[in-house]
Amino acid sequence: MSWQPEVDEIQRRKRLAEKMGGEESLAKMRAAGKLNARERIALLVDKDSFREIGTMTGSAVYDAEGNLVDVTPSNAIIGTARIEGRKVLISADDFSIRGGSSESTISDKWIYAERMALELGLPLVRLVDTAGGSVKLLEKQQSTKIPGYATWEQIRMLGEIPVVGIALGACAGLGAIKVVGSHLSIMVKGQSQIFAAGPYVVKEGLGIDVDKDELGGSAMHARGSGLVDNEAADEADAFAQTRRFLSYLPPNVHTLPPVVASNDPADRRDEYLLEAIPREKRRAYQVRKIIAAVFDRDSFFEMGRYSGRSSVTGLARLNGRPVGILANDPTFAGGAMTLKSSAKIESFVDFCDTFHIPIVSLFDQPGIMIGPDAEKSATIRAAMRALAAIDQSRVPWCTIIIRRAFGVAGAAHGRLGDINLRYAWPSASWGSIPLEGGITAAYRRQIEAADDPEAFKQQLHDRYSTYTSPFRTAERFGINDIIDPRDTRPLLCDWMDMAWDQLPRILGPAARTMRK
Repeated sequence: MSWQPEVDEIQRRKRLAEKMGGEESLAKMRAAGKLNARERIALLVDKDSFREIGTMTGSAVYDAEGNLVDVTPSNAIIGTARIEGRKVLISADDFSIRGGSSESTISDKWIYAERMALELGLPLVRLVDTAGGSVKLLEKQQSTKIPGYATWEQIRMLGEIPVVGIALGACAGLGAIKVVGSHLSIMVKGQSQIFAAGPYVVKEGLGIDVDKDELGGSAMHARGSGLVDNEAADEADAFAQTRRFLSYLPPNVHTLPPVVASNDPADRRDEYLLEAIPREKRRAYQVRKIIAAVFDRDSFFEMGRYSGRSSVTGLARLNGRPVGILANDPTFAGGAMTLKSSAKIESFVDFCDTFHIPIVSLFDQPGIMIGPDAEKSATIRAAMRALAAIDQSRVPWCTIIIRRAFGVAGAAHGRLGDINLRYAWPSASWGSIPLEGGITAAYRRQIEAADDPEAFKQQLHDRYSTYTSPFRTAERFGINDIIDPRDTRPLLCDWMDMAWDQLPRILGPAARTMRK
């Protein structure tokens, strides 16, 4: 006698699970322009690669004879899949079932997925669409619980495997933590919100009327607070960003980042670089054009573009090898270290160090942001944390000082004390303080007493300018070399060969996990 009846029951239960929250709930999602959880997984991963785990998990209803009548599936869908051929683990909230509430599911299931990713050393992608806790469950459970999940190793995960969190709807409480507690967090414009508590709770607690987009939409967090790294135009864009991001990363910290073939010559010299930095010191330039001219063509993946905008962070490739880019954007706050840009630098350096990605610094740093607002927000402390992250990093650094390196923030160009290379373009200048402000501070009384204060200041400036030439520093071996800007790519590609050979020595978890 065969086991066909039981096999038929397996198929029946799978069909019940695939109904998710039912046609009415799914229709509401479609009307709102949202994909359902299974459609999202299919769009994200390689075709037919998703292998679900725990398909039959859910709340079953039986008749008096013990026959299964119906099943409300768990609103957590988990399983393994492949993205561009590489194995990953997927954890998706099913919003069609009780709004994806974390308390409406069997927590063992989503926690199992995260522990499985950690133990197997697989990247984890969270598709988050959850309304948070549910008061209605109190009637069913007849008790409350002390918050926390003893078996959820969130912090250890950040130190060992790549984690992506995508907000695909309103994400409150635990859902917000799942998005933010990742190496790349993404929100969908006009569709996603993230907050500690939603508008109704805010109204009850604070008496403030606010809609969910104003409270926690992508304009707030992807373009304002910096809570989230990237904004996506739609769900398809969010998944495309996820696939691209993971293409630069190893599956875990015990493996080197993946190398791809490059058709961009390592010895390419872009003529644009010779005039990229204006001679007029107060004129800005487009740092992303410099990045495009130096690194493998079309390889730059920016992270956190719309927050901490005086700093630019992202991944690219040099001759096919992944590299982290840290640069300054002088069109925002002159490129200075602000509160938000300092936090951005700290997080990015930790991220690169965690996954053994060498860092190239295209440096143009006028200093820590000054003024009353900067002091009120304790910007110096945030800058100190960024400097600490740089100092504690283990990955190879190569710094190209393209314009300025002044003050304490000037030390943020790379890790000091190790054999990390530093080069400068002829446009570079550095010191403890820029001449303009330094002369005014040092000669204030003499300037005020001069017959022509501006002429006297110019005389002082001309005198001190002779000492600030980068060639004088090179004479004392204060920098490895001053280079033709067009030689930057060939030099960095050659450096990358040496840097890559150092990486096997530092494989494994860092002494401290990633600071988020």
